Amino acid sequence: MLNSGLTEGVSLSVDDRGVAYITFAHPRSNSLPGAVLAELASTIKTLGERSDVKVVVLGSAGDRAFCAGASFDELVAIADEEAGLAFFMGFAHVINALRSIPQLVIGRVQGKAVGGGVGLASATDYCLATQHAAVKLSELAVGIGPFVVGPAVERKLGVSAMSQLSIDAASWRSAEWACSRGLYAEVLEDAAALDAAVDALAGRLAASNPQAMSALKRVFWSGTEHWDTLLADRAAISGRLVLSDFTRAAIAQFKAG
Repeated sequence: MLNSGLTEGVSLSVDDRGVAYITFAHPRSNSLPGAVLAELASTIKTLGERSDVKVVVLGSAGDRAFCAGASFDELVAIADEEAGLAFFMGFAHVINALRSIPQLVIGRVQGKAVGGGVGLASATDYCLATQHAAVKLSELAVGIGPFVVGPAVERKLGVSAMSQLSIDAASWRSAEWACSRGLYAEVLEDAAALDAAVDALAGRLAASNPQAMSALKRVFWSGTEHWDTLLADRAAISGRLVLSDFTRAAIAQFKAG
């Protein structure tokens, strides 16, 4: 799906309450090429070093999709394992940045989330969505697998729900399904209601004790300290699989469709 009104990249604004709004965008349903992933990870890490930022909101531009996952154009261009590892490490860096910064991160999911988009939503600390925010882990359908985002999805939804998404890779699950499994804290009617809920929560958190929130976040993410290594290992698996004849043919067919 194209949305020619979107400009590729990441934008950042911080309001006078200390709420930072990160918004990523791409004309192809907010898919994530390597450059956008790198900018997103860098922006998140920088905010983690700012004492004036009390809470972070992560969202995407437009109203058609939250995130379509990996850029297929870049996937088909990967020529060797080194390039494959580098590309999938882009998702690893973003997830590790989200879990590592001291601020709580609110996810704003206004539309469908696919693959890496489900991973981003899972890596936020509290995620709100609209009724249009269906989810799908489509990686197996194109010959790969949700290896890099898997730990974040499993942590948030549990092994059973993550397995259902991973195995039935061609099917969408509704926003209500995702909410009942813990990915979303609440499902709102539309983007206006979503923004009102996000703003209200962000305001309450910005007025809370930063030290208490940081300590809570460390508790929430306890046991993930090894993810720097784990996600790198998972990225290497995806980097190898994307070079297979099966995967190249599957991606080409998916793009053609």
